[in-house]
Amino acid sequence: MAVYRRGYQRYQGVLTNRRARLFVLPKFAWERLMQTRLVVIIFVMATFWPVACAIFVYLSNHSELLQGFGPQAAQLLKIDGNFFVVFMNTQSMFAIVLSAFAGPSLIAPDLTNGALPLYFSRPLSRTEYILSRMLVLVGVLSPVTWIPGVLLFLMQSSMAGRIWFSENWQLGVGIFFGFLLYILLVSLVALASSAYVRWRTGAAELINQVLRVEWAAALNPVRAMNQIWRSMLGAEPLNGPDAYQCLIVILLMTGLLLAVLQRKLRPVEVVS
Repeated sequence: MAVYRRGYQRYQGVLTNRRARLFVLPKFAWERLMQTRLVVIIFVMATFWPVACAIFVYLSNHSELLQGFGPQAAQLLKIDGNFFVVFMNTQSMFAIVLSAFAGPSLIAPDLTNGALPLYFSRPLSRTEYILSRMLVLVGVLSPVTWIPGVLLFLMQSSMAGRIWFSENWQLGVGIFFGFLLYILLVSLVALASSAYVRWRTGAAELINQVLRVEWAAALNPVRAMNQIWRSMLGAEPLNGPDAYQCLIVILLMTGLLLAVLQRKLRPVEVVS
């Protein structure tokens, strides 16, 4: 309709809640990812280890089933911080693989096709755009990280009783917040890689290289997170930088990655 006819009227309907707008982009991204056969296969493979750990928890609380294997068999089935550290290290590998497949398709296509001005012309700020893209990875990584971990902790608590829960409640807290910190780091690495490498295969390779760096003990994100998890779960620490030093490095990495995203995500890029 021509503007001079003054037939345009402002929308007078109900506006969407500002928080609900953050879930618009993740909604379509989740649907697209679930249509990818390889992502579904990785999800299925990621359930094998939690199921095996659930069987381990069940056997540890039913020592009568292991009487035929001798008294030492029941002693080996001990649920403590070391058990959950092994669980978290294993599931973190699946999280890296999933982020390598899901992360590159989040920001790279928007930059390649010049779609950022369309997003930012809506009631969506740059910070909200980053949060919405991070929610995609949070929704993808949660079912293979903290959700099965917390379920295993609740399963052990229900079988072992209140005494075990009162003595080991910090394990559940460590699993939850430890995985949340890991998801934050992995999500920022995936988004920053997707923003700077506009080809999907290149972004996936960059994610793997960053998360497996061997420059130094504290600068290795996987090893640093392992040290932090051990401190939160009361397990034996690794040699090298302690948990506080590793936490400082992780926080510095997240701040640097956020600065990279804020600099890269511009609706208009001026080339001199």
